[in-house]
Amino acid sequence: MQKILIENVSPSVDHGEFPARTIVGDSVTITCDIVCHGTYILDARIRYRHVRERNWRYSEIRHIDNDEWSGQIKPSKIGMYKFVVEAWIDTISTQFRDAKKWLEAGEDISSDVLAIKNMLEASLKAQTGSLVSNLVSDLAKDRGKAIESFDRESPTGKEARSLQDKKGFSESDEFLISVDPRIAGYASWYELFPRSQGSDPSKPGTFRDCIERLPDIKEMGFNILYLTPIFPIGETNRVGRNGSRPAKRDDPGSPWAIGNSLGGHKTLNPELGTMDDLSALLAAARSIGMDVALDMAFQCSPDHPYVKEHPEWFSHRPDGTIRYAENPPKKYYDIYPLNFDIPDPMPLWRELRSVFEFWIEHGIKIFRVDNPHTKPLDFWNWCLTGLKRRHPDTVFLAEAFTRPKLMYGLSKAGFNESYTYFTWRNYDYEIRDYINELSRRPLRDYFRPMFFVNTPDILPYVLQHGGRNAFIMRAVLAATLSSLWGIYSGYELCENMPVPGKEEYLNSEKYEIKKRDWKAPGNIRDIIARLNKIREDYDAFQGSTDVTFLGSSNPNILFYMRRNPSSRSWALVAININPFEEHTSKLSIPSGIAPGILENTQWFQDVFLGTRISLPGREFNLTLAPGRKSAAILIPEV
Repeated sequence: MQKILIENVSPSVDHGEFPARTIVGDSVTITCDIVCHGTYILDARIRYRHVRERNWRYSEIRHIDNDEWSGQIKPSKIGMYKFVVEAWIDTISTQFRDAKKWLEAGEDISSDVLAIKNMLEASLKAQTGSLVSNLVSDLAKDRGKAIESFDRESPTGKEARSLQDKKGFSESDEFLISVDPRIAGYASWYELFPRSQGSDPSKPGTFRDCIERLPDIKEMGFNILYLTPIFPIGETNRVGRNGSRPAKRDDPGSPWAIGNSLGGHKTLNPELGTMDDLSALLAAARSIGMDVALDMAFQCSPDHPYVKEHPEWFSHRPDGTIRYAENPPKKYYDIYPLNFDIPDPMPLWRELRSVFEFWIEHGIKIFRVDNPHTKPLDFWNWCLTGLKRRHPDTVFLAEAFTRPKLMYGLSKAGFNESYTYFTWRNYDYEIRDYINELSRRPLRDYFRPMFFVNTPDILPYVLQHGGRNAFIMRAVLAATLSSLWGIYSGYELCENMPVPGKEEYLNSEKYEIKKRDWKAPGNIRDIIARLNKIREDYDAFQGSTDVTFLGSSNPNILFYMRRNPSSRSWALVAININPFEEHTSKLSIPSGIAPGILENTQWFQDVFLGTRISLPGREFNLTLAPGRKSAAILIPEV
């Protein structure tokens, strides 16, 4: 065992087996325990570098209390970083401290001063240090004054510490941090079906029609356009409207039933346009500050070329037929799942990774991956690690509504962000408990939550029954609780017609082409735009999940502080989560929160309502009504 013990290093995911995550440009706080026998003063630092760099960088880490240390690094490039904590005995500072104590006790410190001088002079033989030379002279002139005035944090003290031998030098294990693109940590997603974007109801929309919609989507403040699958759609067992079977002649089928005689995952659905059309869409989006994400579903229609070319990649029944996708009691007759449990899966793995490579080469760097939890974790680790090594600016969103620990495992395997259970958290205690879970270490070090308020598959009951007020309320929650949020198109129109008794859309867009009036009466476009503008203007909402729930006397009103750990900026959010009734609550802010700010009357900007509000102190009453006045988002005036 080393003389100095370095343990409990954070951020650390499974003791360094997997990387923690951060965003380029953000500071990363590194903490650990550094323990040594006796009463030595210790010195320590963080050694770190990008994996493609040769030279190490160093950052200070300071003693906090009870052998706990804390420091920060600020990775400047996208990609993987390594870091190590180094520690050693600060002999110079220890000897100065002890000599000062002996001096104060009236003891003779001649031998102590001689030992210090000898050590300093020995360090100067190998290196030059003008400040240390002066310190040696001061010890000779007035040893008592020199001993009493020594400060290890002064320029002289720092130079003396830097020149000494690192006695008892120890280092921690090596840990990894994945530094992701900014868009992986702060983004507002807008999901749409390209085929529904045209103005002519007699034919499907195209990529060119999507270009026409971009200003409309940008006006609402979204910075990622998320396209549902754009590949050829299978003919065999095609599903009709509302999931009916068989499909009618003019039913377009589900885009997730991928592949037909024209091709598979590396082919465009010709009804949507050409590669040139897609490139034009990507360019048009970039020109107004938007990125484009692509839905990637690794499954096949019965017509997919893989079925004939690689039948060994599918599960066969005893009668030789291929097993359909199943989620008992449901069967998806238009989809064959890929079989990863085959004797030699590597050809399949390579092919699937090449699908990502193909679209990356065509300019798409953001992927929403459908049902990744139905594929092996070791496949994702292999696939995503290899892709990010060559394309560190890629981003992968896991659409995995499954067991929490499996969702977390996918993040460890390489997914930058993940869908969550936010959609089903409605009551105050449910929301608090879930956000607190996501905010705790080590989860917050690697699991980055995406809060979608709806999806083509999910129309939550609260939206079905709460109407427009519920749409506003859930949007405020998602946009302020997480730095990543999104809507599926139609949300801004408050579409909420369900299949009776189910959390599903009636006349689902998965199976038909929809034509909408995007400015229809009752829309909440302006409210969504305001939320995204608030997120853009105030970086309290841009950092990792850092939410502190504050006191509220009424369970219908949630009150919380949203902080950005990197910039230390903060905001207060109060929201009425009851879409049916007005409520008043006594809100309270503990004394440890925002010290010095709320000791007296403090003015805030309510950036949601566009008004000013004065808080009389740390306790006050607030009334919130459903709809536009359902929330207050408070930014302190400086």
